[in-house]
Amino acid sequence: MFKGVKKFIKSAGPGVITGAADDDPSGIATYSQTGAQFGYGQLWIAALLLPFMAAIQEACARIGAVTGKGLAAVVKENYNQRILYLTLLLVLLANTINIGADLGAMGAAVRLLLPIPFAVLTLLFTAVILILEIFVPYRKYARVLKWLTLTLIAYPLTLLITNEPWGKLLQATFIPSIQWNFSFLFIITGVFGTTISPYMFFWEASEEVEEERKKGITIKDGKPAVGRSYLHFIRVDNFVGMLSSEIATWCIIVVAATVLNANGVTNITTSADAARALVPLVHTFPNAGFIAEFIFAVGIVGLGLLAVPVLSASASYALSEALNWKEGLNLKFKRAHGFYGVITIATLIGLMINFVGIDPIKALIFTAVFNGLASVPLIFVIARTARNETIMGEYKSGILSNIFVWGTFVIMAAAAVAMIIALH
Repeated sequence: MFKGVKKFIKSAGPGVITGAADDDPSGIATYSQTGAQFGYGQLWIAALLLPFMAAIQEACARIGAVTGKGLAAVVKENYNQRILYLTLLLVLLANTINIGADLGAMGAAVRLLLPIPFAVLTLLFTAVILILEIFVPYRKYARVLKWLTLTLIAYPLTLLITNEPWGKLLQATFIPSIQWNFSFLFIITGVFGTTISPYMFFWEASEEVEEERKKGITIKDGKPAVGRSYLHFIRVDNFVGMLSSEIATWCIIVVAATVLNANGVTNITTSADAARALVPLVHTFPNAGFIAEFIFAVGIVGLGLLAVPVLSASASYALSEALNWKEGLNLKFKRAHGFYGVITIATLIGLMINFVGIDPIKALIFTAVFNGLASVPLIFVIARTARNETIMGEYKSGILSNIFVWGTFVIMAAAAVAMIIALH
C-alpha cells in the first residue's frame, strides 16, 4: 500500500498539488466555522462545487499547457491593458491577504503547543518558506509539496471513528438547504471563495508550463506540441486533485458539525476551538485535548507550508509574465531576481498583516470571502479565453466544459450578489 501511495505521489502533477493547497489554513478555518455554525446545513456545497471547481481548474491547466504561457501572459497578449491590470490587482491583493492569514494561523496553531511568542513563530515560518522556495530546486521542492498533502488525513480518520447519522449526512450532501440571512450567505461566499480561489487559477496554469519545460516538450509554431493524450493526463491529474480537495472539505464540515455544533460550540474564535473537532480521534488517551491540538497544529503548519509558497509564486508568475521578467521555480535566484523578488515582497507584506491587530481565525474567514468576490471577474476572463479558438486552437473548450465553466461564473457571482444584498 505504501509503495502505491509513493508511486501515485511521485507521478502526480500540478492538479494534485493545487487541490491540496486549496485546503489551506483558510480553508480549514472556513469549513470548520461552517460546520460549527450551521451543522450539516451547508454540507451540500462540497458536492455542488466539485464539478465546477474541476471544470475551471481544468480550463486553467489547459490554457497553460496549450499556449505554453501563464494566465497573465495570455491575458496580456489577447486583451486590453485594463483587463490585465484588473487581473493583476485582484490576484496580488487576494494572494497577499491570504499569505498573511495563513502565516498567522500557523503561528497561532503552534502556540497551542509551545509558549513561543507569536511574532517569533510567524517570522520563523516566513524565513523557512522563503529559503525553501528560493533556494531549493523545483523538482525537490515539488516532491515536498506532494508529501505535505497527506496532512489532511486526520479529518477522514476522525470521521470514521465518530458516530455519524449517515442517512442525515447523505440527505444534507445532496439536498440543498438555504437560509436567506447575511450570516449564512457570508459563510457560503467564504466556502465558495476558499474552494475556488484566484491563486489556484494562476498557479495551475503556470505549473503546467513548468511541467512542460521539465519534460522537454517540443515547441512547434510558438506553442508546446501537446496532444490529446497529454491533455487527458492533465484532466485526470486535475480531477484527482479537486476530488481529494472536496472529500477533505466534506470531512472537515462533518467533523466540525458532529463534534462542535452538536456540543454547543457554534463560533470558532481561536485555534484551540478548531482543534477540538479532532478530540474524538484521540479520546481514549489521557491527554486527548493536547494530542488533538498537536494533530491540528501539524496539519495547519503542513498545509501552510504547502499553501504559502503556492500563493506567493502564483502572484509572482502573474506579475512577472505581465512585465516580461524571467519567471519560474526551475530558475535559480540569480537568473530571476524579479520573480523571486515578488515572492519575497508578497510574503513579507503578508507577514506584516499579522502585526496590525487582526485575529488570525477571523482573518482566515475574511480572506475566504474576499477570494469569493475576487474570483468572479477572473473566472469571466478564463471562461472567454478557454473557449477562444484563436488562442486555444483545436483544444478550445467543448460544450460540457463551457457549461460548467460558465456555470462556475454564475454560481460565484450569485453568491457574491446575494451576500451584498443581504448586507443591506
